Amino acid sequence: MPRTSSVIAGVWVVVLAASYQIYFRPLLAKFGVGRVITPVGNTDCTTIPELKACEKIVLHQPTGVIYLACSTPESRTHWTPAVDRLNAAGMSTTDYVATFDPKTSKITKLSIAGYTSGRGLALHGMDVVPSASDANELFVYLVNHRRPLDASAVGADSVIEIFRTSIGSSTLTHVKTVEDPVIDTPNDVVGYSDGKSFHFTNDHGSKSGFLRTIELFDISRASVGYCHIDEGCKIAVANMHANNGIAKAPQNDTIYVANCNRGGVTILEKQLDNTLVRTDTIATDYPLDNLAVDENGALWAAGIPDALTTVFTHFQNPSIPAPSAGLRITLNFGPGSFYGEKYKVDKVFEDDGTLASGVTTVVYDSQRKRLFLNGLASPQLVICKA
Repeated sequence: MPRTSSVIAGVWVVVLAASYQIYFRPLLAKFGVGRVITPVGNTDCTTIPELKACEKIVLHQPTGVIYLACSTPESRTHWTPAVDRLNAAGMSTTDYVATFDPKTSKITKLSIAGYTSGRGLALHGMDVVPSASDANELFVYLVNHRRPLDASAVGADSVIEIFRTSIGSSTLTHVKTVEDPVIDTPNDVVGYSDGKSFHFTNDHGSKSGFLRTIELFDISRASVGYCHIDEGCKIAVANMHANNGIAKAPQNDTIYVANCNRGGVTILEKQLDNTLVRTDTIATDYPLDNLAVDENGALWAAGIPDALTTVFTHFQNPSIPAPSAGLRITLNFGPGSFYGEKYKVDKVFEDDGTLASGVTTVVYDSQRKRLFLNGLASPQLVICKA
């Protein structure tokens, strides 16, 4: 019997060792364990400390003005459903959308008109889209993580809010609150120029519970949804993993979705019925958060060099810095393309968190050569020449 026990114990040691080498070691490396942070592109920068905790930035290319979805670092530690911070009592009552004009350094916190809900705004993902009928009119799509009406419920009662504004305006006028069971765990959104329709990412398959937890281990329950305010909502593509940021190529119907666990980007093509079909994937060394496409067609991603510090330390105490990175993804026309390397991933920015901490959104103005960085609980907006 002792000999049999020894054999069984030996087998378990082998199995555990193999599991560590094959699965857990690469996963921990992806999360940043042992990663050396190498400063890149972080010397010619300015900071705007008035703009903190802005989870998403969107550039209005014609004017160079950026739109930011902001909160406070303190409230993010209490109420951020995407990272299981579910203390609704700590939810901010002062979340806002701001504009920043780099030419004048003017910050404008946009006032809200026509929004009568008493449940407030808890802002996360965002998109800003010019109207198809009037380029001066802009539609602003926002992920709003409302606190649940039922106090016994766990998780947010999240919706997508649609607002209308115009270039240079200081007001957001509410158009519609879109709520539907399909909008379950929304993280980010891309809107369309009709002011009525959008695609969005569900970052998990459920708001809480054991199944949500085990999704960390490559369980594919995330999705991308589609809604039209006159036609309702549906799942556009299911069985995805760790969805986060979503972006649309301005030239065609290509949609990009970031993976915030294993890293990489899934490329999707929109169909006539607004469902999505997977066409390709792009591998990255870092987990990714929000995405943006610049005027030249390059895809930009907020990379997370040390995910464990970001999620378990910085998001709990924003005064503790977390390293940040900005990646540029383009088609590879170099020698590597002959060996199957279809995409080129360049690290354009990296910082140990001293300058840019916990960055979740990176946007590049290719016309004016400006890189903008901010984050869910970041202490400031960072602008670098690039």
